[in-house]
Amino acid sequence: MEKLISKLKILAEGAKYDVSCSSSGVERKNKGKIGNSRSFGICHTWSSDGRCISLLKVLMSNNCIYDCTYCINRNSNDIERASFLPEEIAKITYEFYRRNYIEGLFLSSAVDKTPDYTTEKICKSLEILRFKYGFSGYIHVKGIPNTSKDLMSKIGFLADRLSINIELPSKKSLKLLAPQKSTKNLLLPMKNLNNQIMENKEENSRYKTSKKFLPAGQTTQMIVGATQDSDYQLLKTSQNLYDRFNLKRVFYSAYIPVVQNSLLPAVNTKPPLKREHRLYQADWLLRFYKFRADELLSETNRNFDLQFDPKINWALNNIHLFPKEVNKVSYKELLRIPGIGPKSAQRIVKERNFFKIKYDNLKKMGVVLKRAKYFLTCDGRYFGGIEVNPEIIKYKLGEDDKDRQLSFF
Repeated sequence: MEKLISKLKILAEGAKYDVSCSSSGVERKNKGKIGNSRSFGICHTWSSDGRCISLLKVLMSNNCIYDCTYCINRNSNDIERASFLPEEIAKITYEFYRRNYIEGLFLSSAVDKTPDYTTEKICKSLEILRFKYGFSGYIHVKGIPNTSKDLMSKIGFLADRLSINIELPSKKSLKLLAPQKSTKNLLLPMKNLNNQIMENKEENSRYKTSKKFLPAGQTTQMIVGATQDSDYQLLKTSQNLYDRFNLKRVFYSAYIPVVQNSLLPAVNTKPPLKREHRLYQADWLLRFYKFRADELLSETNRNFDLQFDPKINWALNNIHLFPKEVNKVSYKELLRIPGIGPKSAQRIVKERNFFKIKYDNLKKMGVVLKRAKYFLTCDGRYFGGIEVNPEIIKYKLGEDDKDRQLSFF
């Protein structure tokens, strides 16, 4: 038992740098078995019914054949090594669930011996968990690049979501810090998985009893701040992945300096958490507001202004498009106004069919007027109180933000 606990400490610590996990939105039916994936998610996140939920996040093994410079588990790093047996990881997950510690599993791994050898162990673990223990809860697996197509397919029918982490957004960065990996070998399994997901959806539409393949889709992760890659490069790569492989989402992980190397930031460097936050906001604009990466950044403007969120940055850089009249512009144009989100835009479009929207109506519809008032008009009137000038608006927004922080403290 002590040996198992020792393994768990080592392999849970090794998994903490992988952030490619989130609430799944999957609903795997429970037919008299244990576990429930309905609205369940990942590690201290919020489910759709408002609960804070968690799952076991652990490595299968931290023995790795690769020597990626940024990775704490690289084979040249002098750390304590451990590996779980398939029965061990299944048993731990089952016992943790029974004690109400977790509601699912996020299983990752270093590449132990070969990709197929590692993936076979992961598959065996999931088979024991699903069939021996009857676990129907949420399972998210990190896929191993260069794994055979058949093994990847096998995981797809056992897990709810799978992530293949590309980690670095450019071939140049990959060659510099992870020369044993190639972009082609990272993207090919994404393509294969996407094709199989599409085929499975078509099959499920015809035959309701057919098994579901990765019902929560696939994701990936990119490291922020380990290399000189700009926000523009990161966002362009994300856009490309969404367009080509229908990813559920891309995760951004601020690089935590844990390795001393001349190619990496110094160990005492602070992780770029605010930059990570701005990239998540920009990613939200790509997925839900129909922005394109080239609209938010460009070759001449390669990084976000950390003072303001990407949507305000875009609006200030395109001030000639504002103010917009909320009673006339399309739903798509409403989404471009800072302070207006999908729900408030839908309410505006719906309500203006019956009466003209007044400024006083906007707050009730969910519009954040502290930002929106500088970029819109209502029934022909402008309520910003200042000139529609990017520098003046930027100054005013900064002052409003200071006032908000002072009132908070």
